[in-house]
Amino acid sequence: MRLARVAALGMAVVVLAGGPAWGESPTAQLRSRIDQVLRTLEDPELRQETRVAERRATIRAIAHELFDFHETAQRSLARHWQARTPAEREEFTALFADLIERSYIGRIETYTGGERIVFAGDVVQGDRATVRTRILTRQGAEIPVDYRMHRKGDRWLAYDVAIEGVSMVASYRAQFNKIIQTSSYRDLVDKLRTRQAEAAEAEPPGPRASRR
Repeated sequence: MRLARVAALGMAVVVLAGGPAWGESPTAQLRSRIDQVLRTLEDPELRQETRVAERRATIRAIAHELFDFHETAQRSLARHWQARTPAEREEFTALFADLIERSYIGRIETYTGGERIVFAGDVVQGDRATVRTRILTRQGAEIPVDYRMHRKGDRWLAYDVAIEGVSMVASYRAQFNKIIQTSSYRDLVDKLRTRQAEAAEAEPPGPRASRR
């Protein structure tokens, strides 16, 4: 639960940010958004029950601007990606993005303040970068969170988050591979669709971000 809680805050840094800071380093693009992240999470207006659907739709829209779900999906499916048709890849990416959004939005919304994020620098190798941060909890613990990013044009997009060395992509890759190996790729898709339908039924009515 602690890792899930930290992951929620870590992902919030990425998905709740404002517009891209053109030409800035990956660290600068993340750092400039922290204040807005915390303000958004602590905004009493957006935390009202009547604003839940609006808040989640906003998060989804921004997530699709700043997180490369296609890259994340491809890395999570790993060797099974090559066997997929273009239509299957599009379908899987949409389902996987929805899984991540719902999982982290639910946890992000439990944020009550008190954590601090410290930037420890980045390592840039061509069009790839790792931004190293530490989350300081209210209890005084320090939890390392690394953002793995790549550059598209002038923007740095995140495709993985590692909490205490545990990669989100690697975790999903192991789960997906097990399902495919013991059953089939179609069974994996069916499971994702079932989870999507169950979660959608539990959501309050309201606007949804458009899929691109």
